[in-house]
Amino acid sequence: MSDFSPDKLLAQGRRVLSVEADAIRNLAPRLGSEFVEACRLCLACRGRIVVTGMGKSGHVGGKIAATLASTGSPAFFVHPGEASHGDMGMIIGDDVVLAVSNSGDTVEIVTLLPLIKRLGVPLITLTGKSGSVLARAATVNIDVSVSEEACPLNLAPTASTTAALAMGDALSIALLESRGFTIEDFARSHPGGMLGRRLLLKVEDVMHTGEEIPCVDADIPVGAGLVEMSRKGLGMTAVVDNRGRLLGIFTDGDLRRALDHQLDVHRTHMRDVMTRDCKTIGPQELAAEAVHLMDTHKITQLLVTGPDRELVGALNVHDLFRAGVM
Repeated sequence: MSDFSPDKLLAQGRRVLSVEADAIRNLAPRLGSEFVEACRLCLACRGRIVVTGMGKSGHVGGKIAATLASTGSPAFFVHPGEASHGDMGMIIGDDVVLAVSNSGDTVEIVTLLPLIKRLGVPLITLTGKSGSVLARAATVNIDVSVSEEACPLNLAPTASTTAALAMGDALSIALLESRGFTIEDFARSHPGGMLGRRLLLKVEDVMHTGEEIPCVDADIPVGAGLVEMSRKGLGMTAVVDNRGRLLGIFTDGDLRRALDHQLDVHRTHMRDVMTRDCKTIGPQELAAEAVHLMDTHKITQLLVTGPDRELVGALNVHDLFRAGVM
């Protein structure tokens, strides 16, 4: 009967992590001219880096392609089996092929070698056997061999796939730094993620404009200002002069303070109760800066102004939440 005791399970888990950590650690001393040449070929590539691999190596190859593409090196994955049935047409002469195979003798990839050679594209291989068919056919082969798999039967691809994955990361990040890839470039590759939204989304992309902006004249009664606040639903209204330039803001907090002083909302004018020194932001500022302003000054609304303090927009914390910036 199998032993499912906690101590045995923990010991097995720790052994696997130790084996795989050693597999990655042992790659570093082996890095040399082959790694440099692989980077050079990728940097000189005028097309795409086409990654291929079969089975577990294929899954690793898919992740390598995704990492390359998201860090400034255009790449995609091609299944070697499908490549033999039409997808080889996805590879053109300006590309570089990156093949992942622990054995280096994967039949589905070996079958593609004459076609790759005919195209004249460079072939980079990540293999565990330097004397294999793929390693010998490669323009440059990177050794990702491991001394043992983490599998106790030494059969299931475990440490070997971890090593190949780590080498793919090493290649991707070396290329990223060589290209001068910036955090803004990363954001453009990830527009749907939190980082992308924080670095790309501007105030003008989320603010209310035109008739949606709550806005009143400074000389109207507070009661009329309340009607405007209620109609626009942003919890505040801008107060402007006759040229549309911002004079102040009137918020729910200003209303509470006015009522505490028992002011007559029908006789008191907006200019008498508005907050004059209100925080504003420009439309070209990042929406993340609006979040920062709100957080710093403990406010939930912002007015958006142009260079002459003309009112051009308005937003509140809910707009930023909906945009996924906070």
